[in-house]
Amino acid sequence: MEIRSVAVLLYRVGRTAFRRRWYVALLWVVLLGALGFASTQAAAPPDDNGSMPGIESQRAYELLQKRFPGTSQSPDQATARIVFVAPDGEKLTSTSNRAVIGKVVSEAAESSQVQAAVSPFRAHTVDKDASTAYATVTYEVASKDLTTATKDGLRSAVDVARHAGLTVDVGGPVLADDAVAAGGSGELIGIVIAAVVLLMTFGSLAAAGLPLLTAVLGVGISTVSITALGSTFGLSTTSSSLASMLGLAVGIDYALFVVSRYREERDRGHHPQEAAGRAVGTAGSAVVFAGLTVVIALAGLSVVGVPTLTKMGLSAAGAVVVAVLVALTLIPALLGILPDAVLARRLRKGRAARSGDKDNAGTRWARFVQRRPIPVLLASVIGLGVVALPVLDLQLGMPGDESKSTATTERRAYDELAHGFGPGFNGPFTIVVDAKGAKNPRSAAKTVARTISETRGVVSVTPPVFDPAGDTALFTATAATAPTAEQTKDLVRAIRAERPRTTAETGATFFVSGTTAINIDVADKMQSALVPYLAVVVGLAFLLLLVIFRSVLVPLKAALGFLLSVLSALGAVVAVFQWGWLADLIGLQQTGPVMSTMPIMMVGIVFGLAMDYEVFLVSRMREAYTHGERPAEAVVTGFRHSARVVVAAALIMIAVFSGFVGAGLALIKMIGFSLAVAVLFDALVVRMALVPAVMALLGKRAWWLPGRLARWLPRVDIEGAALSRTPAVEAEPTSVPEAANR
Repeated sequence: MEIRSVAVLLYRVGRTAFRRRWYVALLWVVLLGALGFASTQAAAPPDDNGSMPGIESQRAYELLQKRFPGTSQSPDQATARIVFVAPDGEKLTSTSNRAVIGKVVSEAAESSQVQAAVSPFRAHTVDKDASTAYATVTYEVASKDLTTATKDGLRSAVDVARHAGLTVDVGGPVLADDAVAAGGSGELIGIVIAAVVLLMTFGSLAAAGLPLLTAVLGVGISTVSITALGSTFGLSTTSSSLASMLGLAVGIDYALFVVSRYREERDRGHHPQEAAGRAVGTAGSAVVFAGLTVVIALAGLSVVGVPTLTKMGLSAAGAVVVAVLVALTLIPALLGILPDAVLARRLRKGRAARSGDKDNAGTRWARFVQRRPIPVLLASVIGLGVVALPVLDLQLGMPGDESKSTATTERRAYDELAHGFGPGFNGPFTIVVDAKGAKNPRSAAKTVARTISETRGVVSVTPPVFDPAGDTALFTATAATAPTAEQTKDLVRAIRAERPRTTAETGATFFVSGTTAINIDVADKMQSALVPYLAVVVGLAFLLLLVIFRSVLVPLKAALGFLLSVLSALGAVVAVFQWGWLADLIGLQQTGPVMSTMPIMMVGIVFGLAMDYEVFLVSRMREAYTHGERPAEAVVTGFRHSARVVVAAALIMIAVFSGFVGAGLALIKMIGFSLAVAVLFDALVVRMALVPAVMALLGKRAWWLPGRLARWLPRVDIEGAALSRTPAVEAEPTSVPEAANR
């Protein structure tokens, strides 16, 4: 079939789904049940190993695993540091305090899941003043597999020391409060707000409930599908996080668009089945191509070269495809079950005066912008540009326990270790020396250790430990600055810059790894991948929008507007989370670098939502223009029918994402805040102000397309022009036909 018949095809899909409503609804329920059953029978999904090909710290870890078999700790293996601080005027080396610490370590070691528990006096982990010390407890399993009994045993052991007068805290993830990160109550509030916005938008419980119901069903199908296929395709549990978030967002948006168009078609006098067909043929076309732009953005995550992000992106793309299919089939089926319940109250009561052409807030705003396009455009661009300025100081990293609330034991342990052993103690470098090519491997490794110890910014280096073959060494180096400090990043680069000279002198090479180095390498890789990712996503989206709107300037405007909204959102994140502006307002305990993967994840999610709003809003303008309206009036018509729905969709997303800002973890706060402000800027500034201003200035030129390109591009008919030439097939009379046709 020709591409130009998409609207007609979707029109037929909508009518068929409406007519076969019970079969379609049952099919989706059966699909959910079958996939749910399959997910319960599938093997457990693999843990996310967090591998990052192409970075030095990853190569160091792989060499360590190869040369020190069975001796290196698994990255998923749980470890706890019990930090002891003596009361003022006392020392931990006193007889009574030594006895208390010994008892704590003994009790902590009693759990069957403990591999080893080492006293600070045996491991020599007492500071020079004997005021701070720590014991290391290593477990045989990952943190998520620790039993309640094991955690309770550690808490009980810690209480022994606290009752004796010592200050004791536990660092690491073992006793981390998972509930703090979840932000579940915030998400629930966001969903409640979404329901209220939908109810205010539609004035009908059924119309408000349909988008929520279908979005949740779509997310459910996507989630159980990922679980069922997890072991087959290596999808970890983290792969479903982005899929759930974006699936819910676009699921609500797409359902909103179709239900809104159905109500509009009913208001024009069409019977239910015809209205459903036309809603799917027009709004459904916008949904299909908006979904394609989202899939492009998510599939584009594969260019970053990070397996975890690639799997998350493809999983989320699958969730978007499910959301599109739900909007095209399940929504018209449910409209067939509840044909009148989703209508406005006035229509249900028989008062059907057509309101489609009446002025509303959207038309009044569009005309206001058209009278003052230059001031509105300048205000939008300058305002977003000012907010985006802090992005010039963007620093990427992976905040750790230092970013948590001081109410958590992990944060207190972090601060106590930094005070007792220096700020760099919480993130030492792991140096792996490959001396296979050296004449004297042991001498070469010691030379490397001495060279690194003499590097400015390094405060201590441990003696090298050799593998059984004696040609590979391992030692740690501690920096004078905190793991997330810019000076620490410079130090890692300075150490690596010494490698060519050291290799020439000794014949041995070395790699810098450890949590701090890994975070630095990941940040560098993410920062270098951000611009290519943006270029790929925006470039492919430009081509797709070129086909959809048959215009050169409209896709260009959409791409530039999206970049403005993303950069301004990143600027706001830097100002709040890196500089500390308004930190108290959102309960942020500690400023620091922006999470490395956050900008790219934010681009993928926000791009999807931005293109939803762009396609839905501008497609109505295109529809009016192709039906003979002047360019200025086409913009007003587009706002008349779309502005309220776009604003409602944006408010819902802002409410849902803002729910994460109340979480206890800075990472969760950052994700929620960034997405909320990005949607705010894109939907309410770019789409509602910048778009009509640019369209007013361009006039008819907005739809300009070179003749040769016009002949080459396919016609996809997103505006549903073919439907205007298709005679309506009115069937299945509604319960209010007289009112609807009046």
